[in-house]
Amino acid sequence: MRTIASAILQSAGIRKIREVADGAAALEALREHPADIAIVDFNMFPLDGVEFTRLVRNSPDSPNPYLPIIMMTGHSERARVMEARDAGVTEFVVKPITAKAIFDRIQAVIIRPRPFVKTEGYFGPDRRRANAAGYQGPFRRISDAK
Repeated sequence: MRTIASAILQSAGIRKIREVADGAAALEALREHPADIAIVDFNMFPLDGVEFTRLVRNSPDSPNPYLPIIMMTGHSERARVMEARDAGVTEFVVKPITAKAIFDRIQAVIIRPRPFVKTEGYFGPDRRRANAAGYQGPFRRISDAK
């Protein structure tokens, strides 16, 4: 999968691509060579993509807690998507990947970056995809008490 993703990126003219086998190697690579974007797989061993994301976002020695992270996975179950989102993944793409899907996610993190949010239990890109123009307070549903 790394070879396919790398070939897709090279076809777009991206030349500085660093491939590593797992999340631990990715953290080490980030410390030695800063990156603009990380594309990770959900299933990596011994450090998976979700744990890698948590470490990038929250570790005191993180090389770049604001790094855009695109999660690639064959698992599109709602629980997995939410787990990745709650870890601080910026974008999500489901396998089998296509060049269009990868480029759409890269374009999203470059052209439409989401602001980062820091709360007691979360640090990462704002999990809300859209802000309603008429939104005037903490209530989001008609059924919420006013």
